[in-house]
Amino acid sequence: MPPSFSKAITRPPCEEFRNGLTSAEWGPPDLELALTQHFAYKKALFDLDLEVHDLDPDSDHPDSTFVEDTAVVTPEVAVIMRPGADSRLQEAENISPVLERFRPVERIIPDGRIDGGDVLQADDIFYIGLSDRTDVEGASQLSSILETHGYHCHTVRIEGCLHLKSAVNYLGNDIMIVDERYGNLPFLDKYRLVIVPCGESYAANSLLVNGIVLVPTGFPETSENIEKAGLDILMLEMSEFMKMDGGLSCLSLRF
Repeated sequence: MPPSFSKAITRPPCEEFRNGLTSAEWGPPDLELALTQHFAYKKALFDLDLEVHDLDPDSDHPDSTFVEDTAVVTPEVAVIMRPGADSRLQEAENISPVLERFRPVERIIPDGRIDGGDVLQADDIFYIGLSDRTDVEGASQLSSILETHGYHCHTVRIEGCLHLKSAVNYLGNDIMIVDERYGNLPFLDKYRLVIVPCGESYAANSLLVNGIVLVPTGFPETSENIEKAGLDILMLEMSEFMKMDGGLSCLSLRF
């Protein structure tokens, strides 16, 4: 069974949001619209029975709204990441005292590098993407920590997208949603697949929260495929975060 969540940590985009890291070519984000979309995202989590802990904006770190990259949280432990981009290292340190209120904390140490966006949990299995932001050392350290708590960990080489969860996400009940370009990843053989067509690849980062799949607005074929798999969806506008390579899972730490 997929986990149910009772809490989420979020952080609104800051005034320097447009200066964050991105490879997208859709122009700079509109901050006011991003704040409106972020508020709707938080409301969706609240309506799904999560207690939302919204942190202050952090203007020293333009990417800080993407809190998922800073940690991996399980019922037993919170693991502080070492993000692959040097400009984001302090973001992970800043999240540590917040998570210490809820979980014992462990951390990835030098020279490991790993982003939370590369860490995909499917029940008691963690798939860890090896990407431009996550290296073998970071993945090995995280695996060692999680395996002491009874989880199974596997690494997955991912190319051509920012993070593993940019292309694949778990929707519970042995269902994975996957960008069709990555449908041949070997670990997917054990799952039923919801296919995201190439023209809608951003929607591969859809997010299961307490039985509802949050889906970015504007990707009708993907939405239909999720519903055909028997899942209920909630549509959210994500245009301004898409401009900054951020998806639905990126905007919160859920536990």
